[in-house]
Amino acid sequence: MKKILSLSIVAIGLSLSGQTKEDSIQFNRISTEILNYGKGYNELRELTKNIGNRLSGSEAYEKSVKWAEQKLREAGADKVWLQEVMIPVWVRGKESLYIKTSNGAWKSLKMLSLGNSEGTGGKDVSGEIIMVKSLEEYHKLSAEQVKGKIVFFNYPFNQSHVQTFIFYREAGAYRRTAASLTAQKGGRFAIIRSLSSAFDDVPHTGNMRYDENISKVPAITIGNTSADELETLLKKQKVIAKLNSNCGMKGEKLSHSVIGEITGKKDQSVIVVGGHLDSWDVGEGAHDDGAGIVQSIEVLRTFKKLGLQNNHTIRAVCFANEENGTKGGEQYGKMAKENNEKHLFAIESDAGGFSPRGISLEMDEAKRNQIKSWVSLFLPYGVYNFEGKYSGSDIAPLHEMGVPTAELVPDPQRYFDIHHTAEDTFEKVNRRELLLGATVMTQLIYMIDKNW
Repeated sequence: MKKILSLSIVAIGLSLSGQTKEDSIQFNRISTEILNYGKGYNELRELTKNIGNRLSGSEAYEKSVKWAEQKLREAGADKVWLQEVMIPVWVRGKESLYIKTSNGAWKSLKMLSLGNSEGTGGKDVSGEIIMVKSLEEYHKLSAEQVKGKIVFFNYPFNQSHVQTFIFYREAGAYRRTAASLTAQKGGRFAIIRSLSSAFDDVPHTGNMRYDENISKVPAITIGNTSADELETLLKKQKVIAKLNSNCGMKGEKLSHSVIGEITGKKDQSVIVVGGHLDSWDVGEGAHDDGAGIVQSIEVLRTFKKLGLQNNHTIRAVCFANEENGTKGGEQYGKMAKENNEKHLFAIESDAGGFSPRGISLEMDEAKRNQIKSWVSLFLPYGVYNFEGKYSGSDIAPLHEMGVPTAELVPDPQRYFDIHHTAEDTFEKVNRRELLLGATVMTQLIYMIDKNW
């Protein structure tokens, strides 16, 4: 009797979760199709090698818009269109950083200006470096101690964190605020230690922000090796730095996000899968976020190829301007609201093309528990972590509108070795890992479409 009751409870649980033996079969069909015939890896090669990095506002970004439009059509989308969006234009230009050594000679350091930073107008700006290891330490300095100085924010990666995104969130405050904090006390420019887990000298760029009520000074970043060497030098002697930078904002321009969809057979409610089409202006933007783009396109291609009859409209969105403005995501949310579109769900892939390990769920507990009840379907594909409660920045406007949102969670251990650097190239992406990510996203969309 107890055994019969136990089996009945299991059956009820499976029924409530919408999970059936047929789902397991479909999961296998999806995996078999993508791992054997998926086009995402070759498409990523095209995007990175034929176009390269794709900073918003650049000629390369506009080429990537045409490329994405073509790939969505080839994937079998019923409808493909460009969504207009005004984006900020930032240009790096020529830049250099030198420090004066004890013998009076100038030594060049590898560096990158942070995105959206103002430059020096092509002039040399120099001063004595002062170092702080934390924001708390900086806040204890008086304006007199900072005035006319260059502030070096030397906050190292905490290698104790197994989840590397925890460090990234902690250290992000330094990248975003260093320039305005420095200017507030009269400093000339800010240097930050790169948000990097690697033991190398590769500088990592990324977005920074200005407080509009404070004067704008430059913010630059250096790699871990240079940061360690500079720290050692500062403990021994006074160090002078000299920056020359031609970067700066160049207004706005009209650009586009790229959207393709397969129309729903039951209704027009929308399920979004997406990534961001732009990248920083160094490297090739392979993991960040070419991977998310080709994975999203692969979802549509697989639904079409396998003849999966989707109940709701499945829409792949290649968002514009995530890196230095998130204007593409904001515009998408605005237009969805204005057009009174009903969105059931949205997932973004923007954490690299490494092996998928989980899905982070930013939604109410009932929806979270329903998706978590499908874990046995995902376990054969190495996906087990459904505990996260965050999602991508491009779909944040949808979440604010009440739409359940999610993010693919790849293995994070190598991501911040190459994130926002010249090292983010096609060669760093593994074909099977990339396509497994596309597989898991397709499987999840299949389940959402069937059960919501």
